[in-house]
Amino acid sequence: MLDCAAEEESSLANNISMKALLEAGVHFGHQTRRWDPRMRDYIFTERNGIHIIDLQKTVVMLNAAHEWVVDLAASGGTILFVGTKKQAQEAIEEEASRCGMPYVNRRWLGGLLTNFQTIQGRVDHLVRLEDRKLKGEFEWLPKKEALKLQEEIDRLNRHLGGIKEMTALPDALYIVDPAKEYLAVAEARRLGIAIVALVDTNCNPDLIDHAIPANDDAIRAVRLLTSRVADAVAEGKAMRETAVADLGEAALQGVEYSGAFEAFEDHENGAEREG
Repeated sequence: MLDCAAEEESSLANNISMKALLEAGVHFGHQTRRWDPRMRDYIFTERNGIHIIDLQKTVVMLNAAHEWVVDLAASGGTILFVGTKKQAQEAIEEEASRCGMPYVNRRWLGGLLTNFQTIQGRVDHLVRLEDRKLKGEFEWLPKKEALKLQEEIDRLNRHLGGIKEMTALPDALYIVDPAKEYLAVAEARRLGIAIVALVDTNCNPDLIDHAIPANDDAIRAVRLLTSRVADAVAEGKAMRETAVADLGEAALQGVEYSGAFEAFEDHENGAEREG
């Protein structure tokens, strides 16, 4: 009886998940003439010249990607959120910021991964400029020069603001529309960095380690799935914090036990000497 209730509850949860995907338009693919044949296994049917994505597979692969991201975050890994198309920019910035991960939502700078040290030099330059402004140094400069430096800060922030805290290469990328972000995909694959991505019917899923078949053009669909990935990051980070706290408590208890044992040994040795 309990097993049936559990199965019914699980089925209900899946139905709700499917409903959310349908309402967000996750199932709508591209026009049939724009498809990539390698997406054949993830297409349910064709309607009015548009491919319909198989949401049952989307649910399965989304859950698998979710679990993988949870494990990555729990082990202290970093995932770089990437989505520069207009429909993804806002969701990428908000969800990455919410879970404390770096992001790129304006333009992918060539060499961001493969030439990371050079990019990091530009980030350091941006940080130094902002530090100078914070200290009030711009107020002592000629107005024209101060304005020029402010424009440089704004420009650098547009392209690098999301990765200011990323001091090392990420452990994974989450990408919206890998067909558009082909440079990011190529750099990640060259460096062996894992990729989680939303793959529409015009994408090549073979290039992606953890593909999620989905509409990558609808704002609601992108936000829904990106929030799911961000939730996974937050869940993994919470697990890590709990584990670190438990480890610290265990270590503290171990020190207290060790100190008590040493005191006991000293007492015993003293008693033997007196005897």
